[in-house]
Amino acid sequence: MSTIKDVAALAGVSYTTVSHVVNNSRPVSDDKRTRVLAAIAELNYVPSAVARSLKAKATATIGLIVPNNTNPYFAEIARGIEGHFRRNGYCVFLCNSDNDIETQREYLRVLHEKRIDGLIVASAGDDSKVATALNHAGVPVVIVDRPIAGLRADLVQIDHEAGTAMATRHLIELGHRRIGCIAGPSTTAVSVMRVAGFRQAMAEHDLEVPPGAIVAGDFSSPGGYAAAAALFDTLAPTAIVSGNDLMGIGALRAAAERGIRVPDDCSIVGFDDVELSRYVYPSLTTVGQAILRLGETAASALLDRISGAVTGPMRKITIEPRLLVRESSAPPAGTAYTSNLSNQQKV
Repeated sequence: MSTIKDVAALAGVSYTTVSHVVNNSRPVSDDKRTRVLAAIAELNYVPSAVARSLKAKATATIGLIVPNNTNPYFAEIARGIEGHFRRNGYCVFLCNSDNDIETQREYLRVLHEKRIDGLIVASAGDDSKVATALNHAGVPVVIVDRPIAGLRADLVQIDHEAGTAMATRHLIELGHRRIGCIAGPSTTAVSVMRVAGFRQAMAEHDLEVPPGAIVAGDFSSPGGYAAAAALFDTLAPTAIVSGNDLMGIGALRAAAERGIRVPDDCSIVGFDDVELSRYVYPSLTTVGQAILRLGETAASALLDRISGAVTGPMRKITIEPRLLVRESSAPPAGTAYTSNLSNQQKV
């Protein structure tokens, strides 16, 4: 691999002259510039990004930690983040914590060693050590989707509680009364907020949430399948609110295996509006949140901090949800239905 000294020798100039040409840091005569550029082309010389970043005290790199990059939701968030940074001249290091706190801590250490300019985290769960590490990271930090207790950082998220309340009200308006809920892990704040939204909507309509009506999953399709199977075998719900689309898709499978027709015998509503939810059969009614926009908003918030355009108190940026009505929700047989939801959309 050619070095700056090789370029200087071939062009017949000092290596500082080559540096000035590469970095456009000082005027160089047209003759010398032409010789340097010709030597760079002949030797296929690539300037050292590390050396340039040390001099500039910036690397134009961003760290991104997600809990599960096989989950379409986080894949779409990452796509929004990466696209926004690419358009602004940054490279993104994507790290998958695999929903493991220890792995998340290790990636934080590695990214810190890479001298990143900023960090976006979708956390694997609450962890005081991670909060402490991020508070002392020395670079701007933005949290997306999952808040971390004790952390001083901008937060970008959907209104989780309002979203599941909206989904539950939709089912109640359809005429459902025996409604089950598939929750995410109790260790994540997102899951707690989404369950709270379910309980809130049920309470608003004086509907009981009996024991066994809320079953924990793990935000995966197998987890949703197992949770729905438990609900079908005990509660026998006429409708299910799922904590995310993947668990809702698992619930569709559990219903099919039991001969339960969706939505005729049981309606199912998800949360997230991942692309896959539009193509399963029946297509999944869901609470949508413009996932790409969520990622782009998080990236924009971090760039604001890096550039100094925004200083001062940490911000909470909330994206309002909307209900996307598809094929998996319908009134129970013989129930009249009139919607009162202003942000409902049939797709």
